[in-house]
Amino acid sequence: MTTMDENVSPAPELDAAQHDYLQILDAIQSGALRLLAGFPAQPSGLRIQVGEVTVEAQWPQGPGEAAVSAGAAPALTADAATEVPVTDPVIRAPSVGVFYRSPQPGAEPFVAVGDRVSPGRQVGIVEAMKLMIPVTAEAGGVVTAILKQDGESVQFDEPLFSYSPE
Repeated sequence: MTTMDENVSPAPELDAAQHDYLQILDAIQSGALRLLAGFPAQPSGLRIQVGEVTVEAQWPQGPGEAAVSAGAAPALTADAATEVPVTDPVIRAPSVGVFYRSPQPGAEPFVAVGDRVSPGRQVGIVEAMKLMIPVTAEAGGVVTAILKQDGESVQFDEPLFSYSPE
């Protein structure tokens, strides 16, 4: 699955202005994803303006997230410690979006618990603003846990899989 499967060229019946706006929105979308990937944590909001087109996104902040945005270190809760094994490395979400374990509905998942992965192997997809962003393993190992369900919303840098390094 490519990252631009959902991107369709504008229909010929669109006038030049509509075509220009669609191109600007595509540019904003790809720029926003690159920008979000560079943040160490998800921001509370994002506003991008190109010419006359402005796109704004706001994310709700939980009680623990407000302290993070103010510069304090995030606190690790007991629930988070039980969900993610501290000793195992994790594969993290490359973006905010919806996590998918398989390349398309009804297909076999990319990986299952016990599967060996090599560096660069695709293990999932995060859909963000109709872009399919591949989730890949950065190191080799054996998948020890799947931490998010198929179709579940994820945050930037959120653990998706844990693995035992080789």
